[in-house]
Amino acid sequence: MSPSFRSRSRSHSSEALFPAQNVPDSYLIAHIDGGARGNPGPAGYGVVITDQSGHKVGALHEYLGHQTNNYAEYSGLLAALAYALAHGPLALKVVGDSELLVKQIRGEYKVKSPSLMELYQRAQQMIGKLEWFSIQHTLRGGNREADRLANLAMDQGLGRTPSAPTSTAPTTAANRSPHIRTPATATEVRQLPMPRPPTQDST
Repeated sequence: MSPSFRSRSRSHSSEALFPAQNVPDSYLIAHIDGGARGNPGPAGYGVVITDQSGHKVGALHEYLGHQTNNYAEYSGLLAALAYALAHGPLALKVVGDSELLVKQIRGEYKVKSPSLMELYQRAQQMIGKLEWFSIQHTLRGGNREADRLANLAMDQGLGRTPSAPTSTAPTTAANRSPHIRTPATATEVRQLPMPRPPTQDST
């Protein structure tokens, strides 16, 4: 079982592990991925969101301009958190293939990079608004659709594929602040109605 916690009963310091809690009956699952070609280089993230039964309810991707892999991974996490806060339920399981991100969020690795610390603190603030949260690592083979969306975001940002119709314009490096945006400014590919520590860091 992946480490999980009820956020309102926990402070957001870098603790070793989140205390285990009972899994709620209703929750979202977000597969997240981010990448940068060249690291740093053209970057993007992809997020696939399902309900607890595995039914897809949303998919997000966004081109981030010139960034690092880790920045893109955190951007995917923040987009997933913002989606859960906006759409509910306030319970989220995150699955990602970045061991660094997963262990930093769990408190197993410290965050030393200033560029990541801002994103880490933003993530902890958003996690604190949830009623339940869990995060676990997966190998890249278990994250293929999120990886595909991240690559799609990079391709679209570089003008290599037609952009999918969206209700809001994709945010680019030219028109966004360096802070992470919410799904309202991310490219939402699909949204269906919901069915009812050791120190390690890098930029």
